[in-house]
Amino acid sequence: MTVPMGLVAVGTGLWTWLAVRFRVDGDDLVVETGLLRKNKRRIPLSRIQAIDLVRPLVTRVFALAEVRVELAGGEQSEIALRYLGRHSALQLRAELLARAAGLPGHTPEAPERRIWRVPFGALLMSLLTRLPVVGTILLFFASLLFLVVYAEGGILAVTVPVLLGLIRAVIGPLVMYANFTVAMSPDGIRLRYGLLETRMQTLPPGRVQAVSIVEPALWRSLGWARVEVTVAGYAGERQALSSTLLPVAPRHVAMHLVSQVFPGTNVDAVSLVPASSKAVAIDRADGAGTDDVVFVTRHGWPCRRTDVIPHARAQSVRLTANPFQRLLGLATVHVDAPPGPVRVAASDRELGEARAIVESTVRRAMAARRNGGDPVHWAR
Repeated sequence: MTVPMGLVAVGTGLWTWLAVRFRVDGDDLVVETGLLRKNKRRIPLSRIQAIDLVRPLVTRVFALAEVRVELAGGEQSEIALRYLGRHSALQLRAELLARAAGLPGHTPEAPERRIWRVPFGALLMSLLTRLPVVGTILLFFASLLFLVVYAEGGILAVTVPVLLGLIRAVIGPLVMYANFTVAMSPDGIRLRYGLLETRMQTLPPGRVQAVSIVEPALWRSLGWARVEVTVAGYAGERQALSSTLLPVAPRHVAMHLVSQVFPGTNVDAVSLVPASSKAVAIDRADGAGTDDVVFVTRHGWPCRRTDVIPHARAQSVRLTANPFQRLLGLATVHVDAPPGPVRVAASDRELGEARAIVESTVRRAMAARRNGGDPVHWAR
């Protein structure tokens, strides 16, 4: 059965490759699919949210690559242009980025400035020093000790799932984010990472909607932080795979990266007003604050999160109050970004203060949008 299944797989891949044709026509990417029944899509390059150059292990053997184009909205938000030569894939990626920026298609790839390269040792240690992983490791060795001392085979029902959980929590991210490098260039944020499947991802300017600086308890003693992002147009599994802008780095590097993603931002300089002393919550709200560029909230114990959203990216501003908050005269202000891992909310504010925050944030968002420039051809 192995040979027939292999032939079917090869035939399916060949059929898929032959069925896709594409070209760049002005400011549009035209993609034609199908051999028997043809389907044509014309996508404005201004809808492009990200361009990834992906090289799975098998394609790397044959010097091939895949260009994945992420679009804003729609059910078919990803276009995969497979089995291109590596040089051709790089040229196509550069042309799409240039045309999306309003530049001629033959514009050479912009130079980049490296922000940080994650050392392999730091990545491994960061994965091992998360509290859930530490607890799982202790449980694994405890079950292993019980198995050796009492020779009770039933304990394998605990040991094996725990081991699989460790592999998923440590080995999976280690393989995925190995050799992680983040750099800034005029055409956006460039990410390179991967051990078996390598990925080069480019997020054009303005596509990052909100960021979160995550500092687990054990990381804070080492001065480490992680940067997570919400990217417009990503949803579901794609959002989950692309939510990490920097898996681990010294805190000052993480803050510098945020200042590059949102120019004019200094998160640590934003004064945070503490939540009401009447509040009682497990996820303790440390404070919230704003300046002319961003809205910032900080919360969480033992894992501290600092959420940041520019006023220009705010989709809506809401005020909510659960029954317990209403009894105490408190409310929560939500500054909404597109769906994603970053959710910016100023929890447990006095009701009058919450209403003032809503009004102020709406005014700042409207002013930021008026001064936002051309969102389509960002290089002009």
